[in-house]
Amino acid sequence: MNLFAQIFAALLGTIGFSIMFSVPREYYPLCGFVGGAGWLVYCLVLPYSAVPEAILAAAVLVVLLSRLFAVWRRCPVTIFLIPGIIPLVPGGDIYWMAYYIVMNQMEMAAEKGFEAVKIAVAIVLGIVFVFQVPQKVFSAAVRLFRKS
Repeated sequence: MNLFAQIFAALLGTIGFSIMFSVPREYYPLCGFVGGAGWLVYCLVLPYSAVPEAILAAAVLVVLLSRLFAVWRRCPVTIFLIPGIIPLVPGGDIYWMAYYIVMNQMEMAAEKGFEAVKIAVAIVLGIVFVFQVPQKVFSAAVRLFRKS
Protein backbone atom coordinates (compact mmCIF):
# COMPACT_ATOMS: atom_id res chain seq x y z
CA MET A 1 0.00 0.00 0.00
CA ASN A 2 1.43 3.37 -0.90
CA LEU A 3 2.20 6.06 1.66
CA PHE A 4 -0.78 8.28 0.81
CA ALA A 5 -3.22 5.40 1.23
CA GLN A 6 -1.67 4.45 4.57
CA ILE A 7 -1.89 8.00 5.90
CA PHE A 8 -5.49 8.30 4.69
CA ALA A 9 -6.37 5.00 6.38
CA ALA A 10 -4.76 6.17 9.64
CA LEU A 11 -6.66 9.46 9.39
CA LEU A 12 -9.99 7.69 8.83
CA GLY A 13 -9.26 5.13 11.54
CA THR A 14 -8.48 7.90 13.99
CA ILE A 15 -11.73 9.66 13.15
CA GLY A 16 -13.54 6.34 13.57
CA PHE A 17 -12.11 5.90 17.05
CA SER A 18 -12.95 9.53 17.80
CA ILE A 19 -16.57 8.72 17.02
CA MET A 20 -16.40 5.57 19.14
CA PHE A 21 -14.91 7.50 22.09
CA SER A 22 -17.62 10.19 21.83
CA VAL A 23 -15.26 13.00 20.90
CA PRO A 24 -17.27 16.11 19.99
CA ARG A 25 -17.81 16.31 16.23
CA GLU A 26 -15.99 19.64 15.90
CA TYR A 27 -12.69 17.94 16.79
CA TYR A 28 -12.85 15.11 14.21
CA PRO A 29 -10.64 16.86 11.61
CA LEU A 30 -7.94 17.67 14.17
CA CYS A 31 -8.06 14.14 15.61
CA GLY A 32 -7.70 12.71 12.11
CA PHE A 33 -4.79 15.04 11.41
CA VAL A 34 -3.02 13.91 14.60
CA GLY A 35 -3.42 10.21 13.72
CA GLY A 36 -2.40 10.73 10.09
CA ALA A 37 0.63 12.83 11.04
CA GLY A 38 1.75 10.22 13.54
CA TRP A 39 1.51 7.49 10.91
CA LEU A 40 3.40 9.65 8.41
CA VAL A 41 6.30 10.05 10.86
CA TYR A 42 6.25 6.32 11.56
CA CYS A 43 6.44 5.53 7.83
CA LEU A 44 9.22 8.07 7.23
CA VAL A 45 11.38 6.94 10.17
CA LEU A 46 10.86 3.17 9.75
CA PRO A 47 13.30 2.66 6.84
CA TYR A 48 16.10 4.10 8.98
CA SER A 49 15.38 2.43 12.32
CA ALA A 50 13.65 -0.45 14.06
CA VAL A 51 9.90 -0.45 14.67
CA PRO A 52 10.03 0.68 18.34
CA GLU A 53 12.20 3.68 17.47
CA ALA A 54 9.86 4.69 14.64
CA ILE A 55 6.88 4.31 16.99
CA LEU A 56 8.66 6.47 19.59
CA ALA A 57 9.19 9.25 17.04
CA ALA A 58 5.57 9.04 15.92
CA ALA A 59 4.28 9.00 19.50
CA VAL A 60 6.30 12.12 20.31
CA LEU A 61 4.69 13.94 17.39
CA VAL A 62 1.21 12.69 18.31
CA VAL A 63 1.58 13.96 21.87
CA LEU A 64 3.09 17.28 20.77
CA LEU A 65 0.23 17.90 18.35
CA SER A 66 -2.33 16.75 20.91
CA ARG A 67 -1.04 19.16 23.54
CA LEU A 68 -0.80 21.99 21.03
CA PHE A 69 -4.35 21.45 19.75
CA ALA A 70 -5.67 21.10 23.32
CA VAL A 71 -4.27 24.52 24.25
CA TRP A 72 -5.41 26.04 20.96
CA ARG A 73 -8.98 24.73 21.24
CA ARG A 74 -9.11 24.98 25.08
CA CYS A 75 -10.10 21.38 25.67
CA PRO A 76 -8.60 18.27 27.34
CA VAL A 77 -5.54 16.78 25.65
CA THR A 78 -7.08 13.30 25.77
CA ILE A 79 -9.56 14.33 23.07
CA PHE A 80 -6.70 14.24 20.57
CA LEU A 81 -4.23 11.91 22.27
CA ILE A 82 -6.29 8.76 22.73
CA PRO A 83 -7.66 8.51 19.18
CA GLY A 84 -4.40 9.82 17.71
CA ILE A 85 -2.28 7.11 19.30
CA ILE A 86 -4.56 4.27 18.10
CA PRO A 87 -2.81 3.74 14.72
CA LEU A 88 0.46 3.11 16.59
CA VAL A 89 -0.91 0.48 19.00
CA PRO A 90 0.60 -2.98 18.32
CA GLY A 91 -2.69 -4.81 17.81
CA GLY A 92 -1.33 -7.08 15.10
CA ASP A 93 1.54 -8.29 17.26
CA ILE A 94 -0.83 -8.99 20.15
CA TYR A 95 -3.13 -10.93 17.82
CA TRP A 96 -0.27 -13.04 16.47
CA MET A 97 1.06 -13.66 19.97
CA ALA A 98 -2.33 -15.06 21.01
CA TYR A 99 -2.54 -17.09 17.79
CA TYR A 100 0.88 -18.66 18.35
CA ILE A 101 -0.03 -19.47 21.93
CA VAL A 102 -3.17 -21.29 20.77
CA MET A 103 -1.13 -23.09 18.10
CA ASN A 104 1.41 -24.06 20.80
CA GLN A 105 4.27 -22.25 19.04
CA MET A 106 5.70 -20.64 22.17
CA GLU A 107 8.89 -19.34 20.58
CA MET A 108 6.96 -17.34 17.98
CA ALA A 109 4.46 -16.23 20.65
CA ALA A 110 7.30 -14.92 22.81
CA GLU A 111 8.83 -13.11 19.84
CA LYS A 112 5.57 -11.35 18.92
CA GLY A 113 4.76 -10.63 22.56
CA PHE A 114 8.15 -9.07 23.19
CA GLU A 115 7.79 -6.93 20.06
CA ALA A 116 4.38 -5.73 21.30
CA VAL A 117 5.87 -4.86 24.69
CA LYS A 118 8.70 -2.89 23.07
CA ILE A 119 6.19 -0.92 20.99
CA ALA A 120 3.98 -0.27 24.02
CA VAL A 121 6.97 0.98 26.01
CA ALA A 122 7.96 3.25 23.11
CA ILE A 123 4.46 4.76 23.11
CA VAL A 124 4.56 5.30 26.87
CA LEU A 125 8.01 6.90 26.67
CA GLY A 126 6.83 9.24 23.92
CA ILE A 127 3.90 10.32 26.08
CA VAL A 128 6.05 10.77 29.18
CA PHE A 129 8.78 12.73 27.37
CA VAL A 130 6.37 15.26 25.88
CA PHE A 131 4.34 15.67 29.06
CA GLN A 132 7.56 16.81 30.74
CA VAL A 133 7.48 19.93 28.55
CA PRO A 134 5.85 22.72 30.58
CA GLN A 135 2.36 23.87 29.59
CA LYS A 136 3.72 27.42 29.20
CA VAL A 137 5.64 26.33 26.09
CA PHE A 138 2.45 25.24 24.34
CA SER A 139 0.57 28.33 25.50
CA ALA A 140 3.33 30.55 24.12
CA ALA A 141 3.33 28.67 20.82
CA VAL A 142 -0.42 29.14 20.46
CA ARG A 143 -0.13 32.85 21.30
CA LEU A 144 2.55 33.25 18.63
CA PHE A 145 0.40 31.41 16.12
CA ARG A 146 -2.61 33.61 16.87
CA LYS A 147 -0.57 36.82 16.41
CA SER A 148 0.64 35.88 12.95
